Amino acid sequence: DGARAQSVAYRRRRDSAVEMLNAAPGIACHKPEGAFYVFPNVAGLLGKTTAGGRKLATDEDVCLALLEEKYVATVHGAAYHMSPYLRISTATADDELIDGLKRIQDFCRELR
Repeated sequence: DGARAQSVAYRRRRDSAVEMLNAAPGIACHKPEGAFYVFPNVAGLLGKTTAGGRKLATDEDVCLALLEEKYVATVHGAAYHMSPYLRISTATADDELIDGLKRIQDFCRELR
């Protein structure tokens, strides 16, 4: 039925997001029980500099750098009193989600 198929799709997206984020250097992400978003910890990115020259001091810096340098929209954890985390929605098309996660991985690999 439709609701079951949608539930399976959301679980698949969540699992892909958690796996790909945990593969990104400097990011740690636990698997949420049931939600349309994940909250990866970006503490391992702080203190680094992006390929575009931005110094990452806060989760908000990470959020802005991802948007400006990789065109990936996230919400900084400080908006939820959850620093140093990001909020990433998984309620999108599979291909768009995977593309965004690959961009995040590239962003992390390019940090110095």
